[in-house]
Amino acid sequence: QVQLVESGGGLVQAGGSLRLSCAASGLTFSSYAMGWFRQAPGKDREFVAAISWTGGSVYYADSVKGRFTISRDNAKNTVYLQMNSLKPEDTAVYYCAAQRRNSGRSYTIPTNMDYWGKGTLVTVSS
Repeated sequence: QVQLVESGGGLVQAGGSLRLSCAASGLTFSSYAMGWFRQAPGKDREFVAAISWTGGSVYYADSVKGRFTISRDNAKNTVYLQMNSLKPEDTAVYYCAAQRRNSGRSYTIPTNMDYWGKGTLVTVSS
């Protein structure tokens, strides 16, 4: 059974930093591209960042480029999202997702992902 478990969310002031982690089990982690998505109240789930199965390619939404960094440790079956210079508009539930490698599907579309975590809440106060 595949499990993706996010952690590291919380309350932070604007300008602060948080590091999210997503621990994966039940799959061959190194064979999956990983992504982070977020969903704010009343809004659709949106793409934040993704990293290829090798870690050699990374992708970011324009809204987080230069502030967020995605990385992975295949030895630990974990993907990370370092979030710096946080803004109130970053407030959302953040979800980790996995997509089988070489699927040919875009990482930026939620319905293209194969597995999802349950999310972790990030709240940025002004």
